[in-house]
Amino acid sequence: MSNIATAVLPTLKPFYIGDVCIDIPLTLAPMAGHTHYAYRSLVREWGGCGLVCTELISSQALQTKGQRERALKMFDWQPYEYPVAVQLFGSNPYEVAEAARVIVDYGAAIVDINMGCWVPKVAKKGAGAALLRDVCTATAVVEAVVKAVSVPVTVKVRSGFEDGVVTAVPFARAAEQVGAKAIAVHARFAGQGHAGSADWEVIRCVKEAVTHIPIIGNGDVRNAQDAARMFAQTGCDAVMIGRASLGQPWLFQQIYHELTTGESMPSPDRFTKARTALEHARRFVATSRFNETAAVLELRGQLSKYALDEAGSVHVRNQLVRAATLADIERILMAIN
Repeated sequence: MSNIATAVLPTLKPFYIGDVCIDIPLTLAPMAGHTHYAYRSLVREWGGCGLVCTELISSQALQTKGQRERALKMFDWQPYEYPVAVQLFGSNPYEVAEAARVIVDYGAAIVDINMGCWVPKVAKKGAGAALLRDVCTATAVVEAVVKAVSVPVTVKVRSGFEDGVVTAVPFARAAEQVGAKAIAVHARFAGQGHAGSADWEVIRCVKEAVTHIPIIGNGDVRNAQDAARMFAQTGCDAVMIGRASLGQPWLFQQIYHELTTGESMPSPDRFTKARTALEHARRFVATSRFNETAAVLELRGQLSKYALDEAGSVHVRNQLVRAATLADIERILMAIN
């Protein structure tokens, strides 16, 4: 049985990002190194997720002849993923707008602008969460992209760049005025990274600051109970889940089932988890921008998140982190029954 009282179950209903209908208000957060086609497609197949998003793509790289080919290799979305948001990062309004035109030409249904990434290699260039230091510049980026493309433009933000300085609220008002169609709020400051607790009060304040666009809440949602509380406490239109879903592409379906029926859904058995991890690996090797050797190195950490070991053991994990080929991964995972 669920721990959520039927009386407090939220009413899950579709919402619109511009003219794009998101049928389930649970969305997959963009995560560098994780939300590639292989993982997004598994989330879609398990169900319960209304919108997926790509990894962040550099707008500047798409303008630079030497880097463009590498950036184009990250264009891994497929028509049957619709709706899929494609995330860009950059600080120059012209560059981000030009990059937006490129990804829309390649089939992006939604352009998402990253204003949440806190890692130094992004923030030191004035991109990601660093844009929140100056609401005017951040708004100019949004306005340029809105004018450049015909699809809806969304933004993912942090509470703010500097600890304690909440710029998400004034930015949300400004972004709505220049045409943003939705804003996702990760309720932590840039300096927190993933540490500490998310302050959902920021999400509530952003929701109250806008007049008609949907607000998507993000941060510390690990299960249906967390999702129900976020809906209730913030009034957000949708809940975005990131790190908690890694190694659990079935998490969205579990949360959706519990929120709509009041009944919990058990996790898959170990055999099913192993077969899902195996499909993850095969799809990644087949579709990623990496050759097999590099792809397997990337997969070591990704597959370890499936927690395939029996209680008290790390045998499978130790094997996976030493895998050198797809055949190695297949041998390890096929042995789980």
